[in-house]
This record gives sequence, C-alpha cells and structure tokens, in this order.
Amino acid sequence: MAEQQYYEGIGRRKTSTARVRLHVGGTGDMTVNNKTGQEYFTREQDFRRLGELLTATGTEGRYNITVHVEGGGVTGQADAVRMGLARALVKLDPTFREVLRRGGALTRDARAKERKKPGLKRARKAPQYTKR
Repeated sequence: MAEQQYYEGIGRRKTSTARVRLHVGGTGDMTVNNKTGQEYFTREQDFRRLGELLTATGTEGRYNITVHVEGGGVTGQADAVRMGLARALVKLDPTFREVLRRGGALTRDARAKERKKPGLKRARKAPQYTKR
C-alpha cells in the first residue's frame, strides 16, 4: 500500500507550535487537532487569515490540510498554523515564496510577552510614587 504524499511545514508564534501537512489530491478539507478548521478556530478573522494564503497562491480546494497545534492562545495558534501552511506551500511549489513573503506569511513574528522586572508590578509598570 503506497503512502499518501504530503508536504509539511512547522510554524511558530509566541508559545504556539503548529505542524501543518498538505495532502496531495484532496478536496480542500482542513482538520485541526481532529476537528474541522471552522470548529477549531471559532473567530472568523483567525480562520479567514488561513484562507488568504490559499487564495493568494491559487490552491483553494486542491489539498486536504491536517494540523496539529499546541501551546498558547487561539490567535497565537492561528498565526502559527498560518506560518506552517505558508512553509508547506513553499515546499510544494518554490514559486509561491515571493507571493507569501510579500504577504508576510513567511516571517516569524518575534513579539512575545516581556518578563517582569524586580521592584515593578509588571514588565514596565512601576508602583505609584508617594511623596509622604
């Protein structure tokens, strides 16, 4: 029995990590952690951002997408999936690199929560100054 061919990409954002697989010869179904894409990403904007990549590359409905994502919050996970999907699309067809790069999908967003400093309430918030 021949294995089904797929292209894999790893995406990260904050503390989220996503492993995305594009299965050749699919119907456009997306499965995220054994749920449908719309069921997992309930916020419309999170799910829509994933579809933008497929629209930009003209690959809508051609591949089944399976995703395993963990860590972080929902939007961080959505951005990790987006990056993993972009990397998988580049492995599929290297000519997509320029389009995806222009859309910012291949660049790792390095923003993360800043650590708390001693003597402060949060990373930068200081206790209120009292004169007396």
